[in-house]
Amino acid sequence: MNKLTLTIALMALLASIATFFYTQSKSELVYVDINKLVEGYRRTKVERDAFKKKANAMKANVDSLLSDWQNELKNYEKERASMTKKELELKQQLLQNKQQQINNYQQAIQKQIQEEDQKTTQTVINDINDYVKEYGEKEGYRIIFGAKGGGNIMYADEVSDLTQTILEGINAEYQGS
Repeated sequence: MNKLTLTIALMALLASIATFFYTQSKSELVYVDINKLVEGYRRTKVERDAFKKKANAMKANVDSLLSDWQNELKNYEKERASMTKKELELKQQLLQNKQQQINNYQQAIQKQIQEEDQKTTQTVINDINDYVKEYGEKEGYRIIFGAKGGGNIMYADEVSDLTQTILEGINAEYQGS
């Protein structure tokens, strides 16, 4: 009976030592560098490229309207000597109205570009946050800190940095691997 008790006690001791070392090898305090994740995530480049194309098309439309208005202004300058006072006033008013409309349109386009940029960035951030949450739950982490390059985490052992692991996983998931 003593041998059985001794054997069970030794097995329990070995199990608790193994558990201790397993839990010590996996840090409970881990973090990811958000800036590195955003920059290294392949979807970021895809989304940014699509955004740039859309923004450039909107800007080109504004540039075209401005060019047309400048041509009208040049024509007005050439023809104004032959216009009556009434025609001059009317043409000036038309040119001013068109300039104001173009300015309003340009401001609306700039606002839309800003909103699209924020939407694109938020889409990428949401993907990263969702992946980090899934990863944390799957790997049994109680908390994963997010560090931005500005110094939220002043120092951490490299073992605590999950950035590269998360980046490889989210890129593999994005590519459908």
